[in-house]
Amino acid sequence: MDEEALLKQFAAQFAHGPDDADDTDAAAAAQGADSTANQVADDADQSPATFDTQQFLNGLDAIFDRHTAATEAGPYLEQAMVDAENAGDEAGLLTVLNETMGFYRSQGRHKENQWIVQRALELAARMGLTTGTSEAWATTLINCATAMRAAQQYDQAEDLYHQAQSVCRHSLAPTDRRLAALHNNLSMLYSETNRPDKAELELREALRIIEASSVNPDADIDVASSHTNLALTLLTEHKLEGAHWHAAKALDIYRTGHLEHSVHYASALAGFAQVCFAERRHADAVTGYRHALAVIEECYGKDTDYWRITADNLRQAEEEAAKAGVTVDNAGVAGDAGTPPQSGSRLSNSPAQGKTGANAASSPSTVSVSTGSAGAAEAVSACPVSGLKLARAFWTQMGKPMIAAKYPQYAGRIAAGLVGHGSECYGFDDAYSQDHDFGPRFCLWLTDEDYAAIGEQLEADYEALPRKFSVDAQGRVTFEAHARSDASGAFPSAGAGSTVIPDAANAPTPGTATHDTATAESGAASSDVAEAMTTPIDAPLSPVTPRAQGANRRDGVFRIGDFFESITGYRTAPAQTAPHEWLMLQESTLAAATNGEVFADPTGLFSKTRQGFKNMPDDVRLALISKRLGMIAQAGQYNLPRSLKRGDGAAAWLSIHEFVQATASLVFLVNVPMVVGYMPYYKWQFAALRKLSGSMFALLPNVGEQLETVMRLSSAACYGGAGFGEGGKGAAPAIEKINDIVEQIAVDIVKELKREHLTTSGETFLEWQRPYVEDHIASDDPVLKSL
Repeated sequence: MDEEALLKQFAAQFAHGPDDADDTDAAAAAQGADSTANQVADDADQSPATFDTQQFLNGLDAIFDRHTAATEAGPYLEQAMVDAENAGDEAGLLTVLNETMGFYRSQGRHKENQWIVQRALELAARMGLTTGTSEAWATTLINCATAMRAAQQYDQAEDLYHQAQSVCRHSLAPTDRRLAALHNNLSMLYSETNRPDKAELELREALRIIEASSVNPDADIDVASSHTNLALTLLTEHKLEGAHWHAAKALDIYRTGHLEHSVHYASALAGFAQVCFAERRHADAVTGYRHALAVIEECYGKDTDYWRITADNLRQAEEEAAKAGVTVDNAGVAGDAGTPPQSGSRLSNSPAQGKTGANAASSPSTVSVSTGSAGAAEAVSACPVSGLKLARAFWTQMGKPMIAAKYPQYAGRIAAGLVGHGSECYGFDDAYSQDHDFGPRFCLWLTDEDYAAIGEQLEADYEALPRKFSVDAQGRVTFEAHARSDASGAFPSAGAGSTVIPDAANAPTPGTATHDTATAESGAASSDVAEAMTTPIDAPLSPVTPRAQGANRRDGVFRIGDFFESITGYRTAPAQTAPHEWLMLQESTLAAATNGEVFADPTGLFSKTRQGFKNMPDDVRLALISKRLGMIAQAGQYNLPRSLKRGDGAAAWLSIHEFVQATASLVFLVNVPMVVGYMPYYKWQFAALRKLSGSMFALLPNVGEQLETVMRLSSAACYGGAGFGEGGKGAAPAIEKINDIVEQIAVDIVKELKREHLTTSGETFLEWQRPYVEDHIASDDPVLKSL
């Protein structure tokens, strides 16, 4: 639906005004605003000559900072509308309307808000915004769509969101947080209309954008909000473990960033409480809801849907806790549980919470896995979880508590995570990846000063951490908290003494068993329990290869600069004004330096350094796009068909290789490495390309599959005879298909270049597109130009 049609639809829908008694307050407010406007118009001395938009926004911020929005924000916004109109400031009025939509939505004033939506859309049309791609129009569309979604006008909301997507692709940078907000809000619409699979995709896209734009994702409130939203969506899909991890991660971010006084903290608390309810951890659910209510009351007051729904959820959690024999005092401390937890009821829907069932799985069986020292030959079980998940659990349960206990004065300065070389750092590891360089591991990154003070001892303490762990049927990892028994790294068998070290904050932690976990005690009976709960898996221990040892080691303690230098040759990213240095760095090198996950970064220094390598200068990106266009043209469009005509299969085969490499690289460059990452080295190139192509908002999403078809047909095309190839049809059909795909890819690339305004030419021989792309390179440095 186009903008004009949509505006007509809104005009028709609201032409007769509200017809419910509930709208009398809105009518009175409108009448009061008109009366005020007339009075001000009659008194020329009081009519404002101008409307100061920044002053208006500052005043609104002050109201929220005082936590008096419930009583002061409404009249303030209504007066601001009058002032902006009297001043004839259409842009200022549009700003006020956008802010009003957000406030009315938070107050549950949905019917009144539909009038504000209509007014904002009409004003935008009058200003000529609806035919352009301005940021103001994009912002207005998002706010209007979100207001209509909250009012359960889902068809109109979805139309507005899709219009906003179209505008945002042209008006916003790929890492603009408003783009992430659009994905977040669209996900809520999908969730509310029972499309959780689409909601999850939108939220993961939002999270990626926000993390890519953040200097320190571990202390960023927008990252936290995205984790909460994703947790609740995963809950609707009955993905309890993922929901728990993301909900706990959100709270961890609020604590790390000291953001507990934010109004959004209530959403994170309520979200985590809802996950706990689904897990039958009713005491934690009650505590979370109580804390959330306190924050909501402070920021919004009690007379809101937000407060009422959360209060109702608290009541349900308290009822289920009582059924389970769990008491929770006012401080949130659980008493003795007399009976096993009972399954809970379905929770209500709210602005901060989705719907979810509350049944939790019973205690699952576990598999026990142990690892010894590097190169040891004892047999252990294959690990059923990914390397990144194992690393996070190892850090959370073993590394973080060790640092808190032994290095408390440095705990707020040490970054941790898993980044660099290794399949698990890309998230592509599988059972086949575990035959070398695999096991519980993470990296600790220190400043030069801190490394000089504690680096050697911290490395020894890291190496001494227990590596024995179990994985239950739901994939939760539990490490045993005893020390290594000897220098060889062997461990006692599973049984007596098995335990779990809690998070330093004594809160449930991501990736760990947090309820219904059987803990063995001393004695024969406990040993029997442990044996019954543990299923050993026989598999060879993963050896550490020479390339992952010494200076090339992949885990342990590092100076931040040393770590990046070992991968890229640079301690920090090249300067934005040094394009020749950027061009010397291979994309696969940059991928290794920016992949993986950062589990903690209190100072933000490691993330800032890592972000520097993500932030490829746009001039360099455009120069590389030009180079890739040249290679696609030369290898795929020119040399490949000529080599095939000559019957030179070897040359044709190599031409296909160059064409595929250049095209895959171009896909990553067009999607912007800051957002989607860099193309990794050849082994994982197509795994990454498939993952990127599967994103709902990927650019050139069909190219990866087309390239795989080219490679599948290449043997028949390059070396097939009359009876060779698929179905014995010979080389000719394969050659024809490959040439068609190459040209179709070129057509798709030109279409994308035009969409991004990088060319005005329709020429599909891509060599001729290079001058158009290079015209957008701002720098005069000749290293960036090919012509």
